[in-house]
Amino acid sequence: MKGQSQMHTLPYRKIVRLSGLYDFIVTLPFVTPWTFQVLNRVLNEVSPTPAFEPIHVVFVNLFGSIVIVWSILRIRSPKAIYGAYDAAGRLLFFTWFMTYLLTSDFHPVILIFGLLEITWFVLQVYGFWKLPKSERYL
Repeated sequence: MKGQSQMHTLPYRKIVRLSGLYDFIVTLPFVTPWTFQVLNRVLNEVSPTPAFEPIHVVFVNLFGSIVIVWSILRIRSPKAIYGAYDAAGRLLFFTWFMTYLLTSDFHPVILIFGLLEITWFVLQVYGFWKLPKSERYL
């Protein structure tokens, strides 16, 4: 029975692991002041970004650090329930990205990140919803 149960869980665990890998790659430049400085220069080539004071960079680095830790957890241990929690976080990220787009100056990278967040949200929520209830916490 356990082998048959894993037929549903394994593909979903791959989605959870891939979302963690995506987050790791995309978030890595936000982890240190030096990598963020390089990223900010690149983004300024696309479209001007606001000036970052040291206090802003600290929060960017904190955000990057916690997302990296969360992504490593999902890469190493892609439990189905982690996909559900990650989906909730992605909905929050999408909400704030769209709020920023609607209320502040537009930067194209925000739209790109927002679309990627809602895509991962849909994949993970749908995948979790399709799992039998007995497999959701494996």
